[in-house]
Amino acid sequence: MSSLKAFFAQNVQSDITEEFVVSERFKDESGKPIPWKIRTLSEAENEEIRKASTQYVKGKGGQRVPETKPEIYLAKVAVASVVFPDLKDADLQKSYGVIGAEELLKKMLLAGEYATLIQKVQEINGFERDINDLVDEVKN
Repeated sequence: MSSLKAFFAQNVQSDITEEFVVSERFKDESGKPIPWKIRTLSEAENEEIRKASTQYVKGKGGQRVPETKPEIYLAKVAVASVVFPDLKDADLQKSYGVIGAEELLKKMLLAGEYATLIQKVQEINGFERDINDLVDEVKN
């Protein structure tokens, strides 16, 4: 029989951080690509992000129904997962001419790089299912 102690908070690895090269375009002084640091999110953090990505729209019969915007949700999850670079840094945002971490990410990265980052963020956070499955889950 397994020990219940294995599930105690002090015995569980809960905050995992990985380094990941999102783009070859960001290089250090020696010309090597700079890895980004990405961390895991708790379900409590994920729930807050989901709530922040949900708006109420009029449904059938005039009822208000929740609708989660997957592109907003995924951008917020990515921002919350990125530890380095600091996407909330005002000078970094200013250098790209944007305000807000989500907008900064979209301006900094090429479309494929952004998709790669989203995929890695999902992977580190345990979303190993297809992106379309995740989008369907978020909508519900």
